[in-house]
Amino acid sequence: MGDTEIKFKPRLLGIVCNWCCYGGADLAGVSRFQYPPYIRLMRVMCSGRVDMKHIFRAFANGADGVFVGGCHPNDCHYITNGNYDALAMIQLCRKILEYIGVNPERLRIEWVSAGEGIRFANIMSEFGMQVEKWGPLGKSEGIGEGELQSRLEQVVRLIPYIKLTKREKLRFRSPDEDEYSNLFTSEEVESLFREAPSYYIDPGKCHGCMTCARRCPAGAIAGVRNQVHVIDQEKCIKCGSCLAACPSRFGAVTRIRGGPVSPGVPESERDLAGKSRDKAEEGLLPVG
Repeated sequence: MGDTEIKFKPRLLGIVCNWCCYGGADLAGVSRFQYPPYIRLMRVMCSGRVDMKHIFRAFANGADGVFVGGCHPNDCHYITNGNYDALAMIQLCRKILEYIGVNPERLRIEWVSAGEGIRFANIMSEFGMQVEKWGPLGKSEGIGEGELQSRLEQVVRLIPYIKLTKREKLRFRSPDEDEYSNLFTSEEVESLFREAPSYYIDPGKCHGCMTCARRCPAGAIAGVRNQVHVIDQEKCIKCGSCLAACPSRFGAVTRIRGGPVSPGVPESERDLAGKSRDKAEEGLLPVG
């Protein structure tokens, strides 16, 4: 008996609005409308609560496709009309997927009301068949598993920087959905990654005051009082908090764009106890 080929069953994640799309999914189940069993639903109160990290972490954790479902435009149950926020965010995510070489059609957004069970089932069936045809994430794109994981992890690290840089466009509102398709350009996304800054602490200027380490939201700065601080570039989210926090009289933090970052000082050479005591005596640092 010859070997039989096992049919590919994609792993799909659906992130759906509690009030409308989840109701549509529930109606589809109650009505016994058929759709692929391999989609897993995650319910959120509003599609506007879906974050870029949810999308890219899903892909990084093995999802072959991601679906976001929300209320129809102007039918959002919240005055914030979060579905417009979701639409802008999805357009940016699709451009980023395209930039890293992943088929942007693997990410889909649709509007489904609580009374549209058959519509939900049809969308899921169509999306499931599309992803089945493409195969596992990375296969149709010709990207190796290790390389794909590296690209996705890079995106996840840059998400805080991307959201900060594109915050105005991510708040864009228009009743015309066609305007969202051109909200972000490929060149714009390419420059985001090309010009992403890095931050470096100059060991010759650092006084080990811990101000930057306390302000870092990612815990990316290593060092204790009276030691040179070092930024872990793998953990850094490019928010610039360290640059803003470093006392101007020290000016130890530097922003670097498009160039290599010098390696940090080895832990054995970070001690600044003697230097810090001298500075404290001069009144530049608090004693104790």
